Amino acid sequence: MHRIVRCCGLSVLLCVISCLAFGQQRALVRGFVTEAATGEFLFGVNVAVIDADGSVFGSATNSDGLYAVSGLAPGRYLLQASFVGYATYSDSLDMAPGEIRNLDIALQAEERRLQTLVVEGEGDGSVADLTAGMERIEPADIDRIPGPDVSGELAAYLTAMPGVVVIGDQGGQFYVRGGEPTQNLALLDGMVVYQPFHILSYYSTFPPEMLRSVDLHAGGFDARFGGRISSVIDAWSRNGNNQRYAASMQSSPFVVGTHIEGPVGQSQNFSFLASVRQSVLEQGASALIARDIPLAFNDIFAKIQGKTHRHGRISFSGLTTRDRGRIGDDTGRGQPGEVRWTNDAIGVRYLFLPGHLPILAEFMVSTSRHTNALGDGDQTFRESKTARLNMEANITHYTPFTNIRWGLFARSLAFVSDLGGLFQEYETASEYVTEAGFYVAPHFQPGPRTSLSPSLRVHNFPSKGAVYLEPRLRGQWGRGPHKLTGAAGLYHQEVVGVNDRRDAASVFTAWAATPTGKGVPQALHLIAGYQRALPWNAEMVAEAYFKRIRNLYMAEWTPRPRLTTTLQQGRGRVFGCDLRLELRRPGVYGYVNYGLSSVRYTATQPELEAWFGSITYSFRPAHDRRHQVSALVTAEIGGMTASVLWQYGSGRPFSRALGYDGFILMDGRVDVFSEPGERRVIYERPFNGVLPPYHRLDLSLERSFTVGMAEVVAQLSVINAYDRANIFYLDIFTLQRADQLPLIPSLGLKASI
Repeated sequence: MHRIVRCCGLSVLLCVISCLAFGQQRALVRGFVTEAATGEFLFGVNVAVIDADGSVFGSATNSDGLYAVSGLAPGRYLLQASFVGYATYSDSLDMAPGEIRNLDIALQAEERRLQTLVVEGEGDGSVADLTAGMERIEPADIDRIPGPDVSGELAAYLTAMPGVVVIGDQGGQFYVRGGEPTQNLALLDGMVVYQPFHILSYYSTFPPEMLRSVDLHAGGFDARFGGRISSVIDAWSRNGNNQRYAASMQSSPFVVGTHIEGPVGQSQNFSFLASVRQSVLEQGASALIARDIPLAFNDIFAKIQGKTHRHGRISFSGLTTRDRGRIGDDTGRGQPGEVRWTNDAIGVRYLFLPGHLPILAEFMVSTSRHTNALGDGDQTFRESKTARLNMEANITHYTPFTNIRWGLFARSLAFVSDLGGLFQEYETASEYVTEAGFYVAPHFQPGPRTSLSPSLRVHNFPSKGAVYLEPRLRGQWGRGPHKLTGAAGLYHQEVVGVNDRRDAASVFTAWAATPTGKGVPQALHLIAGYQRALPWNAEMVAEAYFKRIRNLYMAEWTPRPRLTTTLQQGRGRVFGCDLRLELRRPGVYGYVNYGLSSVRYTATQPELEAWFGSITYSFRPAHDRRHQVSALVTAEIGGMTASVLWQYGSGRPFSRALGYDGFILMDGRVDVFSEPGERRVIYERPFNGVLPPYHRLDLSLERSFTVGMAEVVAQLSVINAYDRANIFYLDIFTLQRADQLPLIPSLGLKASI
């Protein structure tokens, strides 16, 4: 621990010395870029500073709309800020030696932008723009995907991505490049959301009206993120309109919702944003298909943000969600249990630009809670509660040669579980875990398309008495139409999800610390990618990845289904590749994605020698989908937007049975002739069978028009258009199958003022 403190102090000292040296030599101009009409931060704005000789110093705004151009010699410059759909901003600058100039910019929308809003919105993002496992998802990207709702859904977008596997349209379980759902880190405005998807997997817990951007890190993420070994979903909400009040309402057979935003007070320094959604499946979608959909969910999000002073921005965010329902169908052995879960998160974020230092300081404090319960009505069989308090400080230091980001973090986690004795060693438990550490992540960019980002995260678990070093590296090189990307890193995770993946209809998960005296899960990521611009406004990307997982915790293998037992350690390996081809033409947009992956887990269990002849067994887990294909076409036709999405997934593994027998517990004098005993399945080797493949066609047709002061969007959509009977799971006792949702038509309306 003392070594960590010394290293941290040395990092801070080096940054301070660098700041002083910077102040004596070069100048810096920085500030926030916003949209003049709403006050919303603009991401990706090109800011160029041009000297008298025509040399250009440039920067692009980050997700907070912040730009910083450093390394400027004293003299006069021309500053220009340009962004598609906005009038170019120009201003002259006279920079003194060592000056740090704060210059905020508000861009005015051009009139022609209203006539080409859809086309320009689509141009903001690119599905083919995958950089070493990281993809930035804009609202315009999400809106392209046909779904059951008028507003685009993040969940629907992710299911169309290669490397992301969804077990079914119920349960909200997402697997990213071979990792378990509990190995994914989901963040909203820096707050942890333990279950980021609703019980109906078409919907995420992030209302689309409030999303500004989402970064999906499918692997190889840098040292800013830690505590998970698979992926990161880093979502950020937009700011409310600080110029005028605005609102919208939407309705569909799946969800009804509303949102409102506007300025706080007369100064226009602060704004608010609020969103509420409620499922209406029983009144809507269930009636359309004459089939019970026993699922219910809702979410509420609110945010207040604004300027504390010229150099500071502060925001308060809050999210609460509720999910409840029965997963799967009645397969002859009684209705499945009812699962319930909740998310609650509150966070404060403060951005500060010190007047005399070339740095951006970010301070965040948040608390998150999650409950998960399994029962029947009001009766609870199992329950798990998780709480987390998080504090962190992130500093970005701007120099003429590189930008250095470093930070400190401290967390406290509490786990309380009552598992009814079904998890041996975890029947009733209360655990507390602490985490602390720091990271440093310099970013070198010798050219406009060439960068190198080495980083190091030092992760300390005082409650376990363990310290882990996590070196990571990301980089890219581009020349002409070619671009090469790569990433590598080491990751650790101190918490685990206790569950039994043999039962597809059960999504109950209990969070817990790793068992005392055993190692924490660890993963090594390796990623290599190639991108190329093609004729006809087409682009392709190919990316290969490999993961090696150690200390993987899973339920022990027993002949009793639907019964979770003790945990055991294992190991895993994942490799695969993603191929994408994107076409962008006037009025037409489309892409084809293909994913190839292989996931294999290996575990050791002494009891298995009597069954299989070996204490070690290797298997494909239930989420190992070998082949995935998705194809999307969006076109403007007669003033309407038509979208077609087709998805295919090869069959997933499941555990096949050899036969059945009866089991009688001889715990005294038992009459074996009258005692019925308990039915028991005799398995073959784990996950040795393969379910039928999955494929589905979704369609949507959307039209926008004006009614009075309101902008109205009407959308007609069809989910599972050719009524494919996709299997959800197979009951191995009765051999009855439970299917996913059939063809569902939907008419949605959204009105905005």
